[in-house]
This record gives sequence, C-alpha cells and structure tokens, in this order.
Amino acid sequence: MLTERSKSLQCLSSLQFILWELHLYLDTHPDDCEAMARHKKYTEEYTAMRADFEEKYGPLSAATGSGCAWLANPWPWDTEECVK
Repeated sequence: MLTERSKSLQCLSSLQFILWELHLYLDTHPDDCEAMARHKKYTEEYTAMRADFEEKYGPLSAATGSGCAWLANPWPWDTEECVK
C-alpha cells in the first residue's frame, strides 16, 4: 500500500516525464501551439504540486532547501516502502 508521500512522488515523476517528452517534441516542432499550451499547463501543474509536496514533506533536492532541511528528510531507504 502506497503512502500519500509515495503517491505524490509518483505523480510528480509522471509530470516530469510528460514535460520532458513535450520538451523533446517541441525541439523538433517549435510551431505547434497546442503542444506549447500543454507544456505550459503541465509546467504550472508540476510547479504547484512540487510546492505542495515540499511544504508537506520537505525539499526534493538540495537546491530547493537549506542544508538542514535537506538532511532532515527521510532518505529513500528510511521509508516504510523500502524496509519491507
């Protein structure tokens, strides 16, 4: 059973994948307005979801938090899912 934190991480990962694929597509189709609009929509969704995640669980990377906050987070091997 996945925790809320794990579900949020999976959703963030999915959004990152979507954004990367749209980015690659737009490299070769820069005039596709529909793809550009989708990229903008998913960027806004990802940014909001990431901010919500970091507010609840702490920073996702050292770049978005102070050293103390980053080190205080549980490491992946400290979570319930990895202990099983």
